[in-house]
Amino acid sequence: MGILQTLNAASGWLELGLPDEALAELEALPLEDRGNRRALELKLSAQMENQSWNPASETARLLCLKAADEPEFFLRAAFCLHETGDTLAACNWLLRGPKSLFEMAIFHYNLACYLWTLGEANRARSHLRQAIAMDQSYLDAALSDRDLIGMDPLA
Repeated sequence: MGILQTLNAASGWLELGLPDEALAELEALPLEDRGNRRALELKLSAQMENQSWNPASETARLLCLKAADEPEFFLRAAFCLHETGDTLAACNWLLRGPKSLFEMAIFHYNLACYLWTLGEANRARSHLRQAIAMDQSYLDAALSDRDLIGMDPLA
């Protein structure tokens, strides 16, 4: 089976909600094809669906190196690092991303979550206000987010 067929199969398994099957497909790729960007994207999706945060953070950071201009990879890398408990690394990784991140509400929201977790209350509030100003739906999210417990998003 060629790389395209394998990638399509892995994608299909993910669509069916079977990330372990997707990972098995990707593992069957020849070593030189496993570093293919699309293969890595599928691998990351499967790892995140499985909540395999340590391997997912490694895959996401590899994608960041392959596509340093892609903000989504930095968001995912930071999220995975935060889920491993390394919130400081998550914060630092997110801040290393492309400048286009600063124009995204999710960047400010996630940064608010990470900063709040790290005890940086003033900076966290500032970024949360920015996220809500950019997209009002983040106010509802903030009211129930486990990472923002104790913060009044309206303050």
